[in-house]
Amino acid sequence: MLDQVLQHIDRQRETAVEGLKQLLAIESISAQPDHTDDCRRCAGFLGKNLEQLGLSVQIHETGGHPIITARNQHQKDRPTVLLYGHYDVQPAQPLEQWTTPPFQPVIRNDANGFPSIFARGASDDKGPIWAHVQAIAAWQKQAGQLPVNLIVLFEGEEEIGSKNLENFIHSHRQWLQADVALISDTAQFARNLPAIVYGLRGLVYLEVFLTGASHDLHSGLFGGAVPNPANVLCQMLASLHDENGRVTVAGFYDDVVELSAQERALWGRLPVDEARFFQEIGLAAGYGEAGFTSVEQRWARPTLDINGLTAGYQGAGAKTVIASVASAKFSCRLVPNQDPEKIERSVKQHLMNLCPPMMKIEFASHGASPGILVPHDSQAVKLASQAIEIGFGHQAVLMREGGSIPVVGLIQQELGIDTLLVGFGLPDDRIHSPNEKLDLGSFYNGIRTAAALYERLSHLNKRK
Repeated sequence: MLDQVLQHIDRQRETAVEGLKQLLAIESISAQPDHTDDCRRCAGFLGKNLEQLGLSVQIHETGGHPIITARNQHQKDRPTVLLYGHYDVQPAQPLEQWTTPPFQPVIRNDANGFPSIFARGASDDKGPIWAHVQAIAAWQKQAGQLPVNLIVLFEGEEEIGSKNLENFIHSHRQWLQADVALISDTAQFARNLPAIVYGLRGLVYLEVFLTGASHDLHSGLFGGAVPNPANVLCQMLASLHDENGRVTVAGFYDDVVELSAQERALWGRLPVDEARFFQEIGLAAGYGEAGFTSVEQRWARPTLDINGLTAGYQGAGAKTVIASVASAKFSCRLVPNQDPEKIERSVKQHLMNLCPPMMKIEFASHGASPGILVPHDSQAVKLASQAIEIGFGHQAVLMREGGSIPVVGLIQQELGIDTLLVGFGLPDDRIHSPNEKLDLGSFYNGIRTAAALYERLSHLNKRK
């Protein structure tokens, strides 16, 4: 039956792309309040499509954007797969750097000459979840049912920390029970090198506010006699790293588990061209902790990066002002075994120790999650490897990834199951950046892989 399903998928490529274009055209930007209705519309679009495939669908209200759940008709002796994805997307700014408007999907060749669909959310995460929707459609059309019990969980707040998801999963634990979770919000290692990701970095995201005078001041009348929050904040932030790229926060590396020789050897066999890696992002060379390759730095070392700086006048021309407030947004990417709460406390204390007594320092927390490692020799991984080879025509490699997917740890904590991370995008998809895209060949192979995953996972041993 899988062969018939795959043939159907191959015949329906144009239909799959047209549906993806409709999904990508919805401006479901979770971070921006003026797009709240768009997020709701996107949830409705996905819910309607899943319902048309014969699944039982519910759209759940939360304190923020809706959560969609769906399930097929479960059968007692079949394994159950929990499919997670998110329909919200990152803000598209800076808009002027997009070649075509971010919510008007366009198909054109990418920089390497491969046909791709360009739009915000193409790779993160609308393309991957639509690939699964198309795979479900193919099974329903050709076989009348999926070969596994399926639970779908799509949320609309991943890009803003999934702040309502934890309570939802906790209160629906019995309803969400499964044998394995499946997420495609990761990437291949490279073109023709599909991957199973077995490790993710965690995240601590903070914002710091430094306040001096009660209001903005004329820099000529007051400059030199009063503390300048922008100057002081820059000094404080500059203290976070030493000359070798290491984070200087006390205890930052205490719980970091060093890479094993086995993992280093495994990653060393991957076809990595360091010079080309940096060239493709417009850099002559890399930067970071000495003694580690770029792969090791991105997959297995913790970081602290400033993500945004705000102070004073930002408009055209000059305005000689000492701003009353300066702020910065920054994130720490954590490796497994680091405690997000401990790191957050340590970073805050580091900055508070440097804050002059005549100034006020405040913080806002925007999310925290631990790093994740899942077993890479499990039955589920072996079955997924077979599915990937069917879908892509190439063997999968095992890799970690530098990004964070907090729901993986949440699923482990609340439901007690591991997650298969099988992504379809490519490293150059520019997720979170202008001109985000999804390679069409990868999209088609992703649909095939998703269909094969459901067939292969039907052989998974059920939890006792």
